[in-house]
Amino acid sequence: MSKNRYRTLTDQEIAQLEQQGNRSTEWERVMVSGELDCGLVRNNVFMGQVRLGALRQGSLQDGDLSLPEGIYNCMLAETTVGSHCALHNVRMLSGYCVGEGCLLFNIDEMTASRPTLEEAYAWMEPMNENGGRQILPFAGMRVTDSYLWAKYRDHGKMVEQLERLTRQELCSQEGGYGQVGSHCVIKNCRTLHNVAVLSDAESPTRIEDCVVLADGVVGYGCRCEYGCMAVRFLLGENVHLEMGARLNDTVVGDNSTIARCEVGNSIVFPAHEQHHNNSFLIASLVMGQSNLAAGCTVGSNHNGRTADNELVAGRGFWPGLCTSLKHSSSFASYTLLAKGDYPSELSITLPFALVNNNVAKDRLEVMPAYWWMYNMYALERNKTKFAKRDRRKKKWQHIVFSPFAPDTAEEMMNGRMLLKYWVEQAYHEGHAATGKDNTKMVVQAYGMEKGKRKTVVLKWTEGYKAYEEMLIYYAMSTLAGEETEAPLPDPELGKDPREREWVNLGGQLVPQKAVDGLIADIEQGKVTNWAEIHQRYEQWWGEYPSLCRKHAYQTLCELCKVRTIGETEWQGLLQRYATLRGFVADQVRRSRQKDEENPYRKMTYRNDAEMKAVLE
Repeated sequence: MSKNRYRTLTDQEIAQLEQQGNRSTEWERVMVSGELDCGLVRNNVFMGQVRLGALRQGSLQDGDLSLPEGIYNCMLAETTVGSHCALHNVRMLSGYCVGEGCLLFNIDEMTASRPTLEEAYAWMEPMNENGGRQILPFAGMRVTDSYLWAKYRDHGKMVEQLERLTRQELCSQEGGYGQVGSHCVIKNCRTLHNVAVLSDAESPTRIEDCVVLADGVVGYGCRCEYGCMAVRFLLGENVHLEMGARLNDTVVGDNSTIARCEVGNSIVFPAHEQHHNNSFLIASLVMGQSNLAAGCTVGSNHNGRTADNELVAGRGFWPGLCTSLKHSSSFASYTLLAKGDYPSELSITLPFALVNNNVAKDRLEVMPAYWWMYNMYALERNKTKFAKRDRRKKKWQHIVFSPFAPDTAEEMMNGRMLLKYWVEQAYHEGHAATGKDNTKMVVQAYGMEKGKRKTVVLKWTEGYKAYEEMLIYYAMSTLAGEETEAPLPDPELGKDPREREWVNLGGQLVPQKAVDGLIADIEQGKVTNWAEIHQRYEQWWGEYPSLCRKHAYQTLCELCKVRTIGETEWQGLLQRYATLRGFVADQVRRSRQKDEENPYRKMTYRNDAEMKAVLE
């Protein structure tokens, strides 16, 4: 509401307010807008500039809690309160702009500062504990923004420009960080300091039960509850912090849940699950659709002389129970880590792989394409479960949910080349030693683990074949969809060279050259605010389907070793695609059937009927 719509209190209103236990240091600075029922303002202290919206008889409901509209037993300083709110027992509310229809109940302290253009809020230090990737969060910042700013630090001019744009953005926001969106519920909380809480009727945000938040942004539709703490943070849309979660210097992407654990100096992309005791994630970039099991220790810096190591994990990252990892490490998409204490830094370059620390044989074992060969149900389920769990209303952060996309396809293409090289190397060494073809030879990989012990590739023949099947499945599902007699694609799709470098920008897949173009425009001053940067994201998202089709077509050309796909090749690909779809359906059924027929899974139930009633 604009400032000129507020009026000062009349002498009669001031007298009635004082009679009802209200006090002010400067009554002339207490202003109201719209209808004001003075009987709904009792036992409060007003300090400095305080603006109140309309109040009338009524109540706000939150579950079983019903509170009358109005302001009761509160202390307000330099604060604006929207119309039709219920503020009860807020011991200190200072420097905030509260939206309409908010319920604030039993809060110890909510304070915010208002910086000038030269001043700054608390800098966040994501991905690295030495502060070399620091960023300034602001209301409306996306995960993509934080990654762009923190990752491309070698573009110093861009970094300077982004800081300038951010300071402009912060100073243009009424109330600075001290914002609470409309229809927000904050109750039974300890402290909120310099926090922007985005909320509206469509995507209300809830903060309750012993929460402590400082210097951060809470996105639309978030829930922070049950003793969680966060300092210097950014939460995307529909993020849940609960059960004692502790965050610092961390960005958490949309549709994520973090509970019972510690996360620090990290950027986590959308659809991340980390909700068990003893999980620990420090100085990491986790690219979403990920799950950290109980007892994970991700972020030991003891193998470095300073706290400047990092970990990067592609989307679909899944370390098993009690997994311990060393910094610095990197993992291809959909890496599944077997339970274990991994003694050295890792660089897993094969996607969809199962990684195992074989203590008995003192070696690292990697099985490529494990998900396709043995975990098809989970792989197919990932295509739909993240989309079904997406309860966002704004959906400003664009996300690619499918495991089969240009980024993973390029990783599989690279994986095939690596496997071919390692197999040829093992064959020549074995052939020279034995003088005959050793079909059971041990294939050793190189560069996947720091140290002298061996890294052995398991089921390399099956893995190489599986990568080809996965690439065909990706490309044909992109070009043909569900059609069994899809027409031959336009050969113009293969006109340009295949785009080999794709960037996962907070869940949105973008060609590297497009990102380079945006960086150049920022450095040259062609982009003047964050809204224009966000418009570029929207443009990329609109172009993604056609770029994906081009990439799929060119992938098939590479596999078929042709420049363009003719009718004969296309019909053969359609037949193979039909076979692969049948294979996928059969493997999904078999995966579930193993669970259903497992006697150990069934033994806790009295009979099949009880099991069916519980699980279905």
